[in-house]
Amino acid sequence: MGALQWEDYLVIAATLFISISIGIYYRFTGGRQKTMEEYFNASRSMNTVTVAIALVVSFMSAITLLGVSAENYTYGTQFVVINISYFIGTSIVCYGFLPVFFKLQTTSVYEYLEKRFGVRARMTASFVYWIQLILYSGIVLYAPSLALEATTGISKTGSIIIIGLACALYSSIGGIKAVLITDVFQGLLMFVAVFVIIGTAAKEVGGLGEIWQIAVDGKRVEFDSISIDPTVRHTWWSLIIGGLCTYLSLYGVNQVQVQRLHTVKDIKTARKALWLSWPILAVLSITTCFSGLAIYSKYYKCDPYTQKRISSSDMLMPLYVMDTMSDKPGLSGLFISGIFSAGLSTISAALNSLAAVTLEDYLKPLYRKHRGSEFSVTTSTTLAKLLAFIFGIISIALAFLAQLLGGVLQVSLTIFGVAGGPLLGLFTLGMGTETATEIGSVTSTVISLAFLFWIAFGQPRPSPPRLPVSIDGCVANATISTLQQVTQLAQSKDNSSYFYLYRISYMWYAPIGFGMTFIIGLLLSYCLNMLCKKQEVVQDPNLFFPIIGNRIRRRQLGTLGINECELSKDVSGQRKYIFTINKSKEVENGDDISITKI
Repeated sequence: MGALQWEDYLVIAATLFISISIGIYYRFTGGRQKTMEEYFNASRSMNTVTVAIALVVSFMSAITLLGVSAENYTYGTQFVVINISYFIGTSIVCYGFLPVFFKLQTTSVYEYLEKRFGVRARMTASFVYWIQLILYSGIVLYAPSLALEATTGISKTGSIIIIGLACALYSSIGGIKAVLITDVFQGLLMFVAVFVIIGTAAKEVGGLGEIWQIAVDGKRVEFDSISIDPTVRHTWWSLIIGGLCTYLSLYGVNQVQVQRLHTVKDIKTARKALWLSWPILAVLSITTCFSGLAIYSKYYKCDPYTQKRISSSDMLMPLYVMDTMSDKPGLSGLFISGIFSAGLSTISAALNSLAAVTLEDYLKPLYRKHRGSEFSVTTSTTLAKLLAFIFGIISIALAFLAQLLGGVLQVSLTIFGVAGGPLLGLFTLGMGTETATEIGSVTSTVISLAFLFWIAFGQPRPSPPRLPVSIDGCVANATISTLQQVTQLAQSKDNSSYFYLYRISYMWYAPIGFGMTFIIGLLLSYCLNMLCKKQEVVQDPNLFFPIIGNRIRRRQLGTLGINECELSKDVSGQRKYIFTINKSKEVENGDDISITKI
C-alpha cells in the first residue's frame, strides 16, 4: 500500500481550513448570527441551487461514498433501483408535506404535532428524532476515519476527534448559513472524488465498457430481483417501497431537511430547490454505485478483503485510491478531502438541527413553564450555539461505538428505518386523517418503535451472503477462494434456521414502522372516539395535506353560511381568499389564516 505525501496532507489541511473559515466569516458578517431567524433559517435568504445541493449532501455523504461503492462491489448493482423511489418521494414531499410546514413557519417541525395532537406527541417525536440523529452522527463521523486508517495509518481516534471538532466549531459559530455554504463546497469535493476513481479505473482497464463487462462476468450486474419475499435483502419491491418510506421520513418530516427548505423565501422556491436536488441526488447515487464496479475491475482477481488487507468492505474505496494514486502528489489527498467533506456536511446539518429541536422543544417550554416568560433573543442564540457545540462532542463519543455495528450503509439505513418509519406514520396520521387522536397516535408510535428495535437488533441473525470473489490473481492456489464460495452458499441455505423476523430485510423496516403506526393509530383513535363519544373538534385546515385541508375548508365554509369562495391575488402577488357571506358581504382572509378567524 502506498502512503500519503506532504502535498496530500496540504490538500486535506486546506479543506478543513476552508470549512472552518466559512463559519468564521458568517459569524462576523451579515446578521452575525444574533437572532434565531438568522441562526436557524438564514433569514430566508438562501438561493435555490445552494439549498438543492445542501439537501443532497445532508444525508448522502461519507456513507454514500464508502457504503454504496462497497455495496455494489460486494452484493451487486440491485441497490441502484432505489433511485426510482427518490423521484416518487420528491412529488409527495413537494405537494403533500411541504405546504403544511410552510403555512406553520415554525423552527421545529415537531411543533406541528403539538398543534395537531398535543404536547405529548411533540415530545415523543422530538425525542425519537433526537436519538436517531445522535446515533447517525456517530456513524457518519466514524466512516471518514476508515479512510485515514486504511491509507495513512493514523488511528481512528485521531481522525474522529479532528473531524468532529472542526465540524462542531464552524457549525456552532456560523449557523445554518455557514452550514449550507460549506455543503456546496463539500458536495463538489464528493463528486470530484467519485469521478477521479471512475476515470482512473477506466484508464487502467481500457474504458467504461470494459469496467461494465468485468462486472457482468463477475455477476455484479443484476437488476432482476423481483421476489416478494421480505427476507430477500434487496428486491425491486423492498428498494422502491422501502426507499420511498425512508426518503419521505428524511425529506418530508425530518428537521434537517425541512429546516433547510425554510431558508428560502417561499414555498415556490422551496419546491424548485427540492426538484433540483433530485437529479443531483440521482447522479451522485448512480456514479457512486458505478465507482463500486470500477473498484471491482481492479480487484476481481485479487479480493483484498479475502486477503485480509482490509478488515471491512467499507475500506475498499480508500484502499483503491492508495493502490492507484499514491504516486500522484495531491490526488490521494483530494480524495481523502472528499471523504472528510462528505462527513462534515452531514454532521454540520445534524448539529444545527439538533440544537434547534432541543432549544424549541425542550428548553424553551421548560423555561416558560417555570419562569412564565421567554428567553431573550441574545440568550436563545447563545444557547443554540452552545448546544450545537455540545452535540458535536457527543457525536465524537458515539463515533467510537459505531465501529461495532457493521457496514456503514446498512447500519445507517437501519437507523433511518427503525426511527423514521414510525415518525412518518405519526405525521401522516396528523396530516392525512381527521379522526386520529393524540393517545392513539402516540401509543401506536411507541408500539411500532419497540417492535422495530426488536427485529432490527435482535440476535442471533444471519449475515447476508456475499457474491463470489477470487484471489486467483494473488496466489497460485485458489483453495481459499473456492472454500469461501462454498461457505457462502452453505450460509445462504442455512438462513432458514434463524428466527423469521430477524431475517427480514432492513429495507422493510421503514414501511413496517409506517404501516404499524398508521393502522394501529387509526384503529385506536376510532375505538377511543367511540368509547368516549367525543364531540367533533373544529380542525384547522392548514394542519392537513392540501387535498384534505381544502375539503375541511369547504365544509367549514358551508357551516358558516358562506355561499361563494374565490381564490385571487392582490397587486403584490399575495394569495387571498375572497369570501361572500350570504351574498351581501365580502371578507378577505390571508391564505395562512384559518377560516375560524374570519
